[in-house]
Amino acid sequence: MTATESTRAVSEWEVWEALAEVADPEIPTVSVVDLGIVRQVEVMPRGIRVEILPTFVGCPALDAIRDAVAERLAPLAAEIQVDVTFAEPWTTERISPEGRRRLRESGFAPPMPATAGLVPLLPVARCPFCDSRRTVLENPFGSTLCRAIYYCTDCRQPFEQFKAV
Repeated sequence: MTATESTRAVSEWEVWEALAEVADPEIPTVSVVDLGIVRQVEVMPRGIRVEILPTFVGCPALDAIRDAVAERLAPLAAEIQVDVTFAEPWTTERISPEGRRRLRESGFAPPMPATAGLVPLLPVARCPFCDSRRTVLENPFGSTLCRAIYYCTDCRQPFEQFKAV
């Protein structure tokens, strides 16, 4: 049954559940909900409107995320609108505990929690492979603007960490 054939109204909770199935295109084990980029969901009589926050200005994955969200929600409503907004900045504090766990399991170091406005003297990353803090910043520029490359001196594995924003 398609959304246009259905007479049952979709709930906001159902939309959030569907969005939790939309994977980040760069790290498919983490959903857009767990990354905290879904800002708002609005259910209307004939459609659904979703606002997403870019992690960085110029994020190359935005179009892919917008398309994946629209495709996943298409069975739920006749009209789907996915807007990118800069109404508030995305920060790494928006990543859920589940998202942080999944990042670690995928070999990415989640960003360190905010330290009440304090800036550490040296960048710190906990190794996602062996949990060591004996890591070295190899390059502040990873494969995308939102990541940096680290090296663990204990297990000798390179890894990426999301930059704290």
